[in-house]
Amino acid sequence: MYYIIYPIFYLLSLLPWRVLYLVSDAAYGLIYYVFGYRREVVMHNLSIAFPEKTEQERVRIAKDFYQNFTDTFIETIKLISVSDRSFSRRFTSNIEVINALYDTGRSAQMFTGHFFNWEFANLGFSKYAKLPLVVVYLPVANKGLNRIIVDLRKRYGSLMLSATEFRHKFKELTPPQYALGLAADQNPGSPDKAYWIPFFNRMTPFVPGPEKGAKTNNMICAFGHFYKVKRGYYHFELEVMTLSPNDFGEGQLTALYVQYLEKAIRKEPANYLWSHRRWKWEFDPAKHRSVGIDATRNDG
Repeated sequence: MYYIIYPIFYLLSLLPWRVLYLVSDAAYGLIYYVFGYRREVVMHNLSIAFPEKTEQERVRIAKDFYQNFTDTFIETIKLISVSDRSFSRRFTSNIEVINALYDTGRSAQMFTGHFFNWEFANLGFSKYAKLPLVVVYLPVANKGLNRIIVDLRKRYGSLMLSATEFRHKFKELTPPQYALGLAADQNPGSPDKAYWIPFFNRMTPFVPGPEKGAKTNNMICAFGHFYKVKRGYYHFELEVMTLSPNDFGEGQLTALYVQYLEKAIRKEPANYLWSHRRWKWEFDPAKHRSVGIDATRNDG
């Protein structure tokens, strides 16, 4: 299957950017207006996140989101054959924030969210960061397509670990010093074991794993916000959250991450993946662990 899919994608990737964006525009029209892909989910999420906005304002965010959504997949195809020179012109970052900490000898954990375009972010970070990027991913069911995606992400040296390999092979396969990239806003497998934190004024479950890993390995913790500057051009903004993860009480590092996440989304609301059901569970104070978002340090 790979030898059928890859040549097609490669030939498509040779088309000029402007032609590919015409394809994206057509796909946007079909997905939003004809098929209405997850439109109810998107509008429900936006009504929770931005109750202060008018219906027309939320519809505008939704339309911009769908345009970003289709652009991401078209841009991913283009990245298969994009030159180093072209990519470098289209990607900027303040990577020096992380590179300045390289000589400490410590690894870093980069907390981020489901922002667009994550493929640009992966390539840009791995191209310019001194720390090798380790990415944990869920394999795509189609093996040919999965190979294309993994090969693309490894272009500048990212180390790709499938979720099934992570627990048993992480220490064996990773170098002594690295940057672990995690989209820590995914829905937890079990809401009963999650940290429940206010997110857009609603109690929301977050996976505890990223915080626990950062504390166990005493990692530098950074937040990564990547977003579209203009069509086909992206910026990756990095901020150090803390150099001392173990100064935070249980759940408090995750609560700090949520603060950064919500701030980034409010800054670029159409840049977030609104099509997943982020608020599908209800908070039960009798069985769920709540974490206050305003007390982020354990000074005791």
